[in-house]
Amino acid sequence: MAVLDSGASRLRRQLESGGFEARLYVKQLSQQSDGDRDLQEHRQHIQALAEETAQNLKRNVYQNYRQFIETAREISYLESEMYQLSHLLTEQKSSLESIPLTLLPAAAAAGAAAASAGEESGAGSGGRDHFRGPTGFFSSPGAVSRDSSGPAEEGKQRTLTTLLEKVEGCRHLLETPGQYLVYNGDLVEYEADHMAQLQRVHGFLMNDCLLVATWLPQRRGMYRYNALYPLDGLAVVNVKDNPPMKDMFKLLMFPESRIFQAENAKIKREWLEVLEETKRALSEKRRRQQEEEAAPRGPPQVTSKTTNPFEDEEEEEPAAPEVEEEKVDLSMEWIQELPEDLDVCIAQRDFEGAVDLLDKLNHYLDNKPSPPPVKELRAKVDERVRQLTEVLVFELSPDRSLRGGPKATRRAVSQLIRLGQCTKACELFLRNRAAAVHTAIRQLRIEGATLLYIHKLCHVFFTSLLETAREFETDFASTDSGCYSAFVVWARSAMGMFVDAFSKQVFDSKESLSTAAECVKVAKEHCQQLGDIGLDLTFIINALLVKDIQGALHSYKEIIIEATKHRNSEEMWRRMNLMTPEALGKLKEEMKSCGVSDFEQYTGDDCWVNLSYTVVAFTKQTMSFLEEALKLYFPELHMVLLESLVEIILVAVQHVDYSLRCEQDREKKAFIRKNASFLYETVLPVVEKRFEEGVGKPAKQLQDLRNASRLIRVNPESTTSVV
Repeated sequence: MAVLDSGASRLRRQLESGGFEARLYVKQLSQQSDGDRDLQEHRQHIQALAEETAQNLKRNVYQNYRQFIETAREISYLESEMYQLSHLLTEQKSSLESIPLTLLPAAAAAGAAAASAGEESGAGSGGRDHFRGPTGFFSSPGAVSRDSSGPAEEGKQRTLTTLLEKVEGCRHLLETPGQYLVYNGDLVEYEADHMAQLQRVHGFLMNDCLLVATWLPQRRGMYRYNALYPLDGLAVVNVKDNPPMKDMFKLLMFPESRIFQAENAKIKREWLEVLEETKRALSEKRRRQQEEEAAPRGPPQVTSKTTNPFEDEEEEEPAAPEVEEEKVDLSMEWIQELPEDLDVCIAQRDFEGAVDLLDKLNHYLDNKPSPPPVKELRAKVDERVRQLTEVLVFELSPDRSLRGGPKATRRAVSQLIRLGQCTKACELFLRNRAAAVHTAIRQLRIEGATLLYIHKLCHVFFTSLLETAREFETDFASTDSGCYSAFVVWARSAMGMFVDAFSKQVFDSKESLSTAAECVKVAKEHCQQLGDIGLDLTFIINALLVKDIQGALHSYKEIIIEATKHRNSEEMWRRMNLMTPEALGKLKEEMKSCGVSDFEQYTGDDCWVNLSYTVVAFTKQTMSFLEEALKLYFPELHMVLLESLVEIILVAVQHVDYSLRCEQDREKKAFIRKNASFLYETVLPVVEKRFEEGVGKPAKQLQDLRNASRLIRVNPESTTSVV
């Protein structure tokens, strides 16, 4: 281990040196390496250094990210205040310069009268008048206006109602008590990515939200409701001018953002100022409400018990003692900053930190009452939980990169489980893995050799299934058992996907029975590996393959029957002459592999065999069919295999019986009897024994066929088979 560490440190120093040249380094490395193994080790070292460097870079980038956000926020506040201060000083300077010192008292009186008159007419004035805001005077050219702070609530509500009557689909806004219009104006929206102009909009800034409405070209002066954003979840960012793109600002509402352009720099500055002022006023208002509600109240007044002697004591019900509601302290700094901290964690993809904050809050509020401040805090936190859940769901969506295997999903799955979304986490995890398995199967190259492709297919699929099962057991070990049933259902669905690809390559391409048997054997061997984790899917793969295997057995059975009938039609009932001892020895080995151990008694002098070519070929083909079929065997195929064997054997038996009845030549008839004896007394017992060994139980149909096929003396003139 020390040698590896020293080698890694030496490699790091070499890569960090100022005169490092990659081409020269690779050349020297190739000359010094003994072989592929050294190059692989160097590659692993370099990859480890690259990953370590990436992690360090990421850690350095995000280390002070939160401080950066807080600093940017404070700078924004300071910039807004400086704007306001500069504006006020400019107005004061211009006012002082325009009024002579000798006329100052009279001008002051006249100015007061004019101000009062302006306030009386300000509520109904149009967008071209000047309105007094909370911090100064604003001139609003065009359609931009700022509501006065002087009118009463009725005037504010009347102004809001008048303006919003021009907006379709926003009547529900008037249901909020205490809501009034602060600022409004025309804007142009641009696309965030390509900075292309999208549409003209009109913004209505209320004291607690921002409404965006689109223009209706066919109805002048009317708008259609587009979006509504609460101010507590809205962030305003000043966009630097980059001609021709200027006078723009960005609104951030997780998980989206929108860019708007004002008519000029002055209106843009007003939008930025009034948005910050309104957000600050709303935050201050809610903070005061929380302090008032959290402040201790005086003890409740207890009325003295009445002394009326005429009251009925039995009917009198004792009043329940008034219990003072327990107060919840929400003034702690971490609680006040919790919504913003959650936004930062979500933006930084620090899912664990966000869930830790939620757990901390839930633990703090556990078994405590829920006064309005707590409910309001809960509402804010619930909105962040919804946003966090959406991000985690997106992390597990199949649209994301499927690289990294099932372990890549562990982070999002574990946080969803901690959020109480166990069912959703299970569903998304399995959906993600299904997409990964499907993609892996589709990316396999179809080789010319079917067996080679099946080996690769089984390796990819069952390895993915095994990894998914282990990761599932790790992630959902602490949950209820309902998720495990969902995994079994998913595994069956995934097995169906595998069988579709398997059958398309093996059975649809009309491969030979021996190739199909080898492929099925490989698939079952891989499937049995899942038993190491307690997952047995053999019965599922059998159930999904049964129709294809039945079709293959039926097809190969028909091929054997057709070949046997063709040979029977050309049968001359002559002995086989193999011509060479090598050919005879090869035939003996083949018959021995078929289970016919006493084949020597059927061989004659030189290279002659005292059997017909038809019977020998039938024996080899039947035993080959039986061996390959037993590789495919499972209980559901018992009757299919048995019936196929009976049909194949009946073709040979009926031909021998028919030839025995029709043949008149004594020598040929004796030869036919010898072939029949070989067929009945040697081949059929071997078939019956091998079937019983492969299946595990005797086949009564084969026994009945052998017993019924004994040579029977019948009328020589008859040409009808009795079998």
